[in-house]
Formats: sequence, C-alpha cells, structure tokens
Amino acid sequence: MAPREGNLDAPTRHALDWRNPDFYDEAALHAEMARVFGICHGCRRCVSLCQAFPTLFDLVDASATMEIDGVAEADYGKVVDHCYLCDLCFMTKCPYVPPHAWAVDFPHLMLRAKAVKFRQGKFKLRDKVLTSTDAVGRFAGIPIVAQTVNAVNKLAPTRQALQAVAGIHAAAWLPTFASRSLRQRLAKHASAVDAVAAGRTRGRVALFATCYMNRNEPGPGEDLLAVFEHNGIAVRLAEKERCCGMPKLELGDFASVQAAKEANIPVLAKLVDEGWDLTALIPSCVLMFKQELPLLFPDDPEVQKVKAAFFDPFEYLMLRHRAGLLKTDFKHSLGRVAYHAACHQRVQNIGPKTREALALVPGTAVEAIERCSGHDGTYAVKKECHEFAMKIVQPVVARVRAAGADHYGSDCAMAGHHIGHALADGRAPEHPITLLRFAYGL
Repeated sequence: MAPREGNLDAPTRHALDWRNPDFYDEAALHAEMARVFGICHGCRRCVSLCQAFPTLFDLVDASATMEIDGVAEADYGKVVDHCYLCDLCFMTKCPYVPPHAWAVDFPHLMLRAKAVKFRQGKFKLRDKVLTSTDAVGRFAGIPIVAQTVNAVNKLAPTRQALQAVAGIHAAAWLPTFASRSLRQRLAKHASAVDAVAAGRTRGRVALFATCYMNRNEPGPGEDLLAVFEHNGIAVRLAEKERCCGMPKLELGDFASVQAAKEANIPVLAKLVDEGWDLTALIPSCVLMFKQELPLLFPDDPEVQKVKAAFFDPFEYLMLRHRAGLLKTDFKHSLGRVAYHAACHQRVQNIGPKTREALALVPGTAVEAIERCSGHDGTYAVKKECHEFAMKIVQPVVARVRAAGADHYGSDCAMAGHHIGHALADGRAPEHPITLLRFAYGL
C-alpha cells in the first residue's frame, strides 16, 4: 500500500538542531521564512491567535506584488517580535505541520529567528532583564525591597518614568513580590502521607516551585500542598532550582537555557530516581520540561527521565481519580466558574483536566475558555506590545463577563491577572488549585 499523504496523523514535533552552525545562517533562515510565510498567507487560519499573523498578512497585502516576494526581508522581524511561542498555531490550527510534506513549524521557525537575532546582539537590555527572573526575584524578594517595589509600582509618575526609560508600559499589570517566598513558607514542611502508587503516578510529588510562584504568588503553592495531601499524595519542594529557562528560550538565548537545564535536570532526575513524581504550577514550566528541553536535548537520558516524570497538577489529580484515589468530599460549591485554559497547558495534549477536576465539585458549572490571553510573561508589559496584548485578551474578557461567573481564573496565574486587569471590575482572579482547596473546605 502506498504511504498515506496529507496530515491525518498526530502532529510530529522534530528536535531543534540549534547547535548546528547552519541553524544561524541568516540567508537560509530568510529562505525558510519566505517559504513558510507564503504558506501561512495563503491559509490564514491562524489570524485570530496572536498579532504575529495579522502583522504578516498586512505586510503581504500592502506589498507591491501582494505575495511574500513583495515583502522586504528586513520586515520579517516584525512578525517574529509578535510571536511569543504559545504553540497554538502548531497544535490547534495548522493543517501543514509534520508529517505533512510542507512540514510547517511556525513556532520553531520563529524561535530560530529569535536565536539568530540574539546571537547578533539585536535585543534590548529591558528584555534581558525581564527574562532574568532569578536575579530580579532575589533582589525584589528581599522583604523591605519587596514592599518598596510593590508600592512604587502603583505610582503613576513612577510607571510613566519606567515606560520612558525601560520601555515597560505604564498601564500594564505588573506582578507584586511576596515578602516571604514559597520556599520560606514551606521550609519546615515534612509530609506525613503514606504514598500509594496508581498507574503512572507514585503518590509522591516534588514541586518545582517556579520563579513566579516562589517569589510573586506563593499562595497557590500552599493550596496545592493542602489539596494533594488531602488526597493522600505526599508533597515536597525540589531541593533547589533555577528558572526553568522558558523566558530565555523566548528571547532566543540558548546558552542561558542550557545553563538552566544543567542546574535543574540533575536535581530533578535525582528526585525521580528516589521515587518522586514532578509537577509545577506554571504551565510554561511544565511544558519546558515536558517538551522544550527534550526537543533541545533529545539525546540526554536525564532530560528524558525528567520528561517522563513531569505532570501538570490537574493531570496528576485526574490520573488519581481514574484509579479511585481522588476524594470527592467537597464542602462548598463553586457555582459558575469562568476558567481560562492556558496555552502552554493546552499544547501538552493532556485534555481539559482542570475543567474535569473542578466539574467534580457538586453545584459547579465550568465555562472553559480556550483562547489565548496574550500575556506571555513579558509580552503584555512591553511598551510596543501592550496594546496588542489588550486586544488579544478582549474575547476572553467578553466570555468571562457573559458567563456571569462567581469565580474566574487560569492555570497560568499571570494570564489570570492580565484577564483581571482587562476586566477591571474589582474582582481578583483565583487559581484553579485555590478554588479546589476552597471546595474541599481545607
């Protein structure tokens, strides 16, 4: 039988050949961008996902030929700057991804372009600072400094100065810093749970705290601990950690990504060897260990070991539920919940596990919103990108309003706050793990 043509099989992600010198050949890069951009322009299915595609289509439509050959190569970077590697085009829209013969991988092409740009030194100091989450967190997380930074960030004159000097939009939501980190809060915690293995889960979970949950919003980390231990799952923090590397990946800084990998993987692999499963509360961090690092370092067995042991928190809970080990002794209904499914959770291909978990609570109706919020950690705070981020989030905001929800939030806490910022009705987002803890009455 002849091989089947078309794209009827599951999307195939190929490893990124980023250590090959040809990867950084600008002429070859531009040739591939022209090829892919031409395909995208003829398709246009991804026009509503982010600003990268409208930018591309406008460039082509305004050119003399109204084809990609009419667009100056110097303008290709305008498309690249609006791609924040959400991966939704690859996973949910594009009919031409591998194994299709055209083999379109738009996010990896944009990542290659970002890497070439970074190697040429064409990046802003602001972007290097914003993606240095460990350094920023260590400084701003000092108790008196945290209080000062939080207070100053609320002052309009300061924000205007920050926009003028650093290019951080004066109207963008900025995270606050906690005076006590998640690590400090859980420093003396020792789980007394007797773990029970079930299926792929071992009933013992090491939490990768993540930069954001550790330094900015430790509350959901404590909520995860309460929910998991209530369900007979032992929890501990990873012994130590650095940023997962996702912010540096989005900058195209592969050297920093490799440095983060070399710091984190030995620690996490050792935990796996000791019988612990792994999880994190930021979908981007989970995706980094599940997908991005394995595609960057496909021949590293320790990276593959960590990949196999890493779970989204709600994926883990629902696997336990399938084995009859998840408690349903809920004390409180959640009413109507407007739940935003984070992009980097959706592309893990695990299904709507957060929605399924929340729907177990009696008297709860979950309105799932599968649309990008446009935040992406740094995109929404940049002066030149903020207005586009606010445009992208509007359909999500409209759905939250239409739902008449008692609660709203996202697996990505930063996306939740960006939605709240655009919603502007005084209500704060609530992380789904926080909602589950409330439902249990813990």
